[in-house]
Amino acid sequence: MSEVEVYQVSSTAGQRLGAPESFGVSTLEPGLRPPAQPPGRQVSIRVQMLDDTQEVFQISQRSPGKVLFDLVCAHLNLVEGDYFGLEYQDQRKMTVWLDLLKPTLKQIRRPKNTILRFVVKFFPPDHTQLMEELTRYLFALQIKRDLACGRLICNDTSAALMVSHIIQSEIGDFDETQSWQHLLHNKYLPDQDAIRDEIIDCHREHVGQTPAESDYQLLEIARRLEMYGVRLHPAKDREGTKLSLAVANSGVLVFQGNTKINSFNWSKIRKLSFKRKRFLIKLRADPTNAHHDTLEFAMASRDCCKVFWKICVEYHAFFRLFEEPKPKPKPILFTRGSSFRFSGRTQKQIIDYVKDSEPKKVPFERCSKYKYKLAVHFIVEAEFLFVSNLTLSLIFSCHLLLLFVLFLTPASPPLSIFFFYSRPSGSPGSENSPLGGPHVAVNGNGSVNGQRMGSTGVLGAEQSPEVQPLSPLTSPLLTEAGYVRNDEEDEARRKKFPTDKAYFIAKELLTTERTYLKDLQVITESFQSAVGKDEAFPDSVRSLISANYDPVYKFHQGFLKETEQRLAQWEGRSNAHIKGDYQRIGDVLLKNIQGLRQLTIHLQKHSECLVELESSRKVETLCRDFEQQRVCYLPLNIFLLRPLHRLLHYKLILERLCKHYPPTHDDFRDCRAALADISEMVLQLQGIMMKMENFQKLIELKKDLTGVEDLMSPGREFIRLGCLSKLSGKGLQQRMFFLFSDCLVYTSRGMTPSNQFKVHGQLPLYGMTIRESEEEWGVPHSFTLFGQRQSVVVAASCASEMERWVEDIRMAIDLAEQSSGLNNDLLSTSLSDNSKSSTVGEQESEDELGGSRSSLERQGHRGNTTVHVCWHRNTSVSMVDFSIAVENQLSGNLLRKFKNSNGWQKLWVVFTNFSLFFYKSHQDDYPLASLPLLGYSVTVPSESENIHKDYVFKLHFKSHVYYFRSESEYTFERWVFSSTKVKRVTLI
Repeated sequence: MSEVEVYQVSSTAGQRLGAPESFGVSTLEPGLRPPAQPPGRQVSIRVQMLDDTQEVFQISQRSPGKVLFDLVCAHLNLVEGDYFGLEYQDQRKMTVWLDLLKPTLKQIRRPKNTILRFVVKFFPPDHTQLMEELTRYLFALQIKRDLACGRLICNDTSAALMVSHIIQSEIGDFDETQSWQHLLHNKYLPDQDAIRDEIIDCHREHVGQTPAESDYQLLEIARRLEMYGVRLHPAKDREGTKLSLAVANSGVLVFQGNTKINSFNWSKIRKLSFKRKRFLIKLRADPTNAHHDTLEFAMASRDCCKVFWKICVEYHAFFRLFEEPKPKPKPILFTRGSSFRFSGRTQKQIIDYVKDSEPKKVPFERCSKYKYKLAVHFIVEAEFLFVSNLTLSLIFSCHLLLLFVLFLTPASPPLSIFFFYSRPSGSPGSENSPLGGPHVAVNGNGSVNGQRMGSTGVLGAEQSPEVQPLSPLTSPLLTEAGYVRNDEEDEARRKKFPTDKAYFIAKELLTTERTYLKDLQVITESFQSAVGKDEAFPDSVRSLISANYDPVYKFHQGFLKETEQRLAQWEGRSNAHIKGDYQRIGDVLLKNIQGLRQLTIHLQKHSECLVELESSRKVETLCRDFEQQRVCYLPLNIFLLRPLHRLLHYKLILERLCKHYPPTHDDFRDCRAALADISEMVLQLQGIMMKMENFQKLIELKKDLTGVEDLMSPGREFIRLGCLSKLSGKGLQQRMFFLFSDCLVYTSRGMTPSNQFKVHGQLPLYGMTIRESEEEWGVPHSFTLFGQRQSVVVAASCASEMERWVEDIRMAIDLAEQSSGLNNDLLSTSLSDNSKSSTVGEQESEDELGGSRSSLERQGHRGNTTVHVCWHRNTSVSMVDFSIAVENQLSGNLLRKFKNSNGWQKLWVVFTNFSLFFYKSHQDDYPLASLPLLGYSVTVPSESENIHKDYVFKLHFKSHVYYFRSESEYTFERWVFSSTKVKRVTLI
């Protein structure tokens, strides 16, 4: 092998795995079968892969393009192959995509002289939509190629960071000599030398990062770039200005140079067409739009127009349609227009397929770079021995030693790599009752501390312990007999503490931080301990959670300790320093928020953790089992959102401090600086937070609904859920409605073991109209929904509920009108109520809930989920309500009194997820009881109630009444404000 040949091999081979030879892309075992081919003479077609290797495939002369494409996907064992395509240069020297429906040889005139390139064709907006690690790896190779050829243009900082992730995945952790040598011999950027030092500095920061993590980070950076996935097609506007057109998942883009100057979303485009060399974009009528209804661009030729039009058609179908469009019927007499159509699965179909076929997945494993480095070392030594004219037997002995070392561990590389330097083919490669009083929040199986829950496990607020026998589950803390009347001690203690409002704001920071740390502990200790004992839980998911939540938990342990020390000094309980110097909290917040910014990379990965916990049925089952433990008092995925939500709490606390302090106050400057930092973090992570909240809500609804096949389809957004009465031949029947961005689903509570809601049908929102119909039907607060195939008359419980539903439905209809307008069938069930379902709905009533509640608890399903509470309280909740509730979470000590009792009981109370959770102290691991607040009203006690105490507020729903007493005017306002900000908890 000559010196030139050696350099050519080392420059393209095994760069991904850190070895000097290209091993191609393959998996441990074959998972996809090659497609059947029509009979006929075989022709050889060369395809260049994304790792620069070339494969030769044998196809029949009459085979359509899909046969060749499927052969390539089968060779790579690629499940999500529809994101990719085969491109080549035709006889006009234009780069075109291989049409999968037409015969391959009719498109490629000279197959012997043509090399097809297997590349990414469709770039999704979010790389988390790529379900397979192999797919993300191939996307990373595409980004690497686009960077090298100058197609993916970005600033030097982004370029250096992306290249550093590529190097990390190829050669592993930073080693100064090795990294410098690698950059000298590999070209990742056209002007790489200018930022080589910056690349090295970035690579230094990635120690411990796996190749899969490097792929993820590379795609995370790339997807935010303006030129991500963009292929420019030269054009001119009406005035002759040189422009470029491109197509993306969102629509058609217009560039001037490398700057995007305009974009036309699919929802705005009515039609795309071309006439000769003019490309036409017809927009939907919009009075506010200053543009013409039809935009015209001139391209180089008719062929250029047609090539761009085809890719637009395919992009629209892939990202906007639910299924592959059906072929047009052939005309009898003459044809008009092009018969071209998109061929293949849409993005939604890919995601659904991967989820459904998950047990059949073949894992993609990268070969260990350390073994390949060892292989390289032995091969180099063998070459040196050969050059030194040593015996062939000695060289053979070296290879035997190499094979012995390699085959001691799994996933060994093929023999041909080491003996012949040739790339192998197909080788391994790489309230609890929602009705009233606080009930014991226990395991879903109805037990606590090993005791079984019976029908007497609930003690209503208005009942007396003398009349109602106590349940063994009821803690003395929840009964009048367990009260400790220490009003005088509390009053004396209260007078000793500072009265400054800033102190109580700082104390709110302390109390909520204690609860937040406990919530983090559920993930970092309780959950990881539970799943660590189960071999079915994937190590990759366990490592992902540990790597991204443990640092956050450790950081907040220190944060809480500093906050506790500062409050102790502020209160005068510490004599270590002069009290006056420590009546501030801004410096503590500023220091720790600056430290928290260093954890942004972990916070950005929390969305990946949320997705991974729902990625397989085994993992999902383990999570559901863990949720039955007392420590998991909320759905597990809500705990995963806590770190992002906590940023909002810091922002609100700092806003209150800045509003309270005068600009001359010593603490004002630190608070303002901390507020600026946390506001920047919130803005940076806001997009991730919104996606996670919507995804989390869909996950919860998936558990509560039965009859839904694809609830979590891409692009679907949850808007509102709640009760409405549906008018049918049998009269008004209670139904649970779920409003999404594309449809309205209605259900009734089923009699399944898990008490899920059975879906009766759906109304697509596209083309729907809504009209108030109280006078027409004589039903108060009623309105009619007119769909494309049916109309439904529903009634709300009150005028305000009707107003909320009508407003949100109209907003959702407007969103649906802006979409593709296709009939998005969500459900496999009938669109009309059947008699059996209606009978079940009629049999259920709130009076019968007592019996069904105990059954519900015995069956292991939480009875205080938002859906069940809304069902029993006949109310509704929107996604906006959930967001508001997140911002107004609160915790701290409160004194509580029942309606017919005299004593006050001190409890640690946590307000979250529309519920109050009661603890004996903040150190308890799980709540003793809970009280769902949806439907409750909050008021101030009247004189006739004889509550002669300060800072008391009352919560009541029907006959259930509770009094709560806070320690100061500020805390009183905070508890009342937080309660009233939750929809349907009203202030009277």
